[in-house]
Amino acid sequence: MSPKNHKVRVGISIGDFNGIGPEIIMKSLKDKTITDFFTPVIFGSGKLFTYQKNIFKLNLNFNYVNEASQAQEGKLNMVNLTKENVNVELGVPTEESTKMAIDSLEAATEALMKGDIDVLVTAPINKDEMVKMGFKHTGHTGYFEEKFSKKGLMFLVTEDLKVAVSTHHIPIAKIAENISKEKIKKQIRVLNQTLIEDFRVQKPKIAVLGLNPHAGDGGVIGNEEIEIIAPAIKELSDNGVLAFGPFPADSFFQPSKYKNFDAVLAMYHDQGLAPFKTLAYEEGVNYTAGLPFIRTSPDHGVAYDIAGKNIADEQSFTEAIFTAISVFKNRNEYSELMSNRLQPRKMVSDNGVDEDLPDETEA
Repeated sequence: MSPKNHKVRVGISIGDFNGIGPEIIMKSLKDKTITDFFTPVIFGSGKLFTYQKNIFKLNLNFNYVNEASQAQEGKLNMVNLTKENVNVELGVPTEESTKMAIDSLEAATEALMKGDIDVLVTAPINKDEMVKMGFKHTGHTGYFEEKFSKKGLMFLVTEDLKVAVSTHHIPIAKIAENISKEKIKKQIRVLNQTLIEDFRVQKPKIAVLGLNPHAGDGGVIGNEEIEIIAPAIKELSDNGVLAFGPFPADSFFQPSKYKNFDAVLAMYHDQGLAPFKTLAYEEGVNYTAGLPFIRTSPDHGVAYDIAGKNIADEQSFTEAIFTAISVFKNRNEYSELMSNRLQPRKMVSDNGVDEDLPDETEA
């Protein structure tokens, strides 16, 4: 359904409820006018959220439904996954909180794939505890890649800074063996298309960081830049993609440098996320690029140390909600624009061969 016909339905998975997930979710939805902008659909437990909203002294009323398709505009909808009592131990991961984190994620993902919600915003999970319970992935990205049968790209975004990472949650010792020219080329293409389609950047400029200190220093500190990264950049540049680098990572994240680009591709998790989280602070949003569906999350974890203290800042989660809505609308507008483009017309050349005329929109 087009966003012209309804408010965007934002699905929310609750993460580990013994962390700050329910707190930041409810704080993001506490404004009475919030449902004027979108329709929230939380996948959780009514008893759990009633208990926690009393802790945080929040005046929220939920509309309980059995499935997301029953969600109503103008209300805070809750898909009630269980009617049983829930044991809350704030600040401590438990088997019960981990199981509900998995159940919430799976129910929300199913609703997303069925079209009962338009976008999904995920609250923080405890990856280690979930893996212990049989969850096969070390994070949301791998889970969605399997569900959607498509490779995703971890992409951290604010209005002014956008950083993707080539390798996700893997040990440092395995990074070099997990990068290749073809993989980097695919990731830059995904990044380029994401910026065009989802963030309205007409001709993206993408900076690519080196793997080694000083971007290898001409091969003195490693050859990955010479043998893998630079050739990938050149091949894409030769085909019209504005990719540049590889740049030394230690000096790149200065405003005079990174602000010259629309996005950055870092080679590994901490190389990209450490400076991003330092610069973005509470505004950062984690967006999984390259997937057929839209998923965002805050750029922080479960924060057990402050769970239940009513001091968790909801700004990143709120940004994640509105980033998902913005991307959804941008993607729909782009799709509509592309579907209405004039098709190339055929002409016959002097030698009798049919040739394509350029679209009039491109003339």
